[in-house]
Amino acid sequence: MDESNDSPLVTHWLAPLLADLPGLSFFDAHMHIGSNDPDGARCTDEQLLSLLAPLEARAVVFAMQEPDGYRDANDSVLACAAASGGCLVPFCRLDPHDDPVAEASRCIEMGARGIKLHPRAEAFALDDGAVREVFAFAHDLRLPVLIHAGRGIPALGRHSLALAAEFPDSRVILAHAAVSDVSWIWRHLPGRPNLFIDTSWWNPVDLVTLFAYAPPGQVLFASDAPYGVRAMNAVLTLRSAIQAGLSPDQLRAVAGEQLERLLAGDPLLEVGQAPGPPQIPPGLILDRVFTYLIVALGRLIAGAPADEMVALARLGCTVDDDAPEAPICRAMAALIDLNGRMAAAGQPDLTIPSPERLAALGPLLLAATLAVTPRVPLPVQLVTA
Repeated sequence: MDESNDSPLVTHWLAPLLADLPGLSFFDAHMHIGSNDPDGARCTDEQLLSLLAPLEARAVVFAMQEPDGYRDANDSVLACAAASGGCLVPFCRLDPHDDPVAEASRCIEMGARGIKLHPRAEAFALDDGAVREVFAFAHDLRLPVLIHAGRGIPALGRHSLALAAEFPDSRVILAHAAVSDVSWIWRHLPGRPNLFIDTSWWNPVDLVTLFAYAPPGQVLFASDAPYGVRAMNAVLTLRSAIQAGLSPDQLRAVAGEQLERLLAGDPLLEVGQAPGPPQIPPGLILDRVFTYLIVALGRLIAGAPADEMVALARLGCTVDDDAPEAPICRAMAALIDLNGRMAAAGQPDLTIPSPERLAALGPLLLAATLAVTPRVPLPVQLVTA
């Protein structure tokens, strides 16, 4: 693994997973471009296409937050997609406070294929009347509507279920592994076949939970670029799904086949039921390392020191050579050591979302993922420098 680009990540971590999955191709449900988001994140169309290149895949793209409105931003997304040779599929981002149906209609006429809503950024609830009008519009045209369902918002699952029921020809996609609601909403997914959840999230426990309980035909691969990196999220998604027990056909549906059908308006794939929780959990030794690593990652993202947590995680990897966890512990220790070398060489501002931030945090995130996915084989050769 190299902190400067993600090609070693693809070669040494993703390629071994794909070797047993012939025909799998990625179609990312969640990527952004923009230059004015108040959180400091920035991504041009050229940068976005460079993130896509290692996997030779397609992606849905929409605007980051634009405090001055979305008309110009949506036009930029449409132009970027038109120039991408079919690599990018444009969605229009809407503010329910700013005549959203008129903007949606304008964008759909210009080639947009779906809608993005962000309740936190635009400060609205899903039971707002304007949101219902957007869903009525989406229902009439059989459009997907992708909704932020991650941090910084109250639970929105009840309203999502109600909108999916009232407008069955819309396609509702809850982003970020639906972490605001996943602990209960999975029970209702079989009765709402037009409700989907994307995997644009970084905590592998949340992803394994999603794959264990949600019907695999209702889960869509996503990276959240530039907040996430396609290759890293592909590794997290596949390892989490395999840990949960998904079959190769189900993995192919998650990676891109279902999104392809959803956007085309074709009949959706039927790929079976959720596998249920793993019968053999990772175990206390790996749980300890994961806990220290996830706390460390949270502190680093918040701009706080995490040396003590990283040190405890490294100590937690020390087991006897004949312990059943020994191979995974050695791999996690190597990744933690790599993190130390990278940190000593200098790091970007970890409080600003960027691909560079994820590259800097990548070794710790991969180590945490190994702790949660022990049933997934390790790469034959771990590259740590």
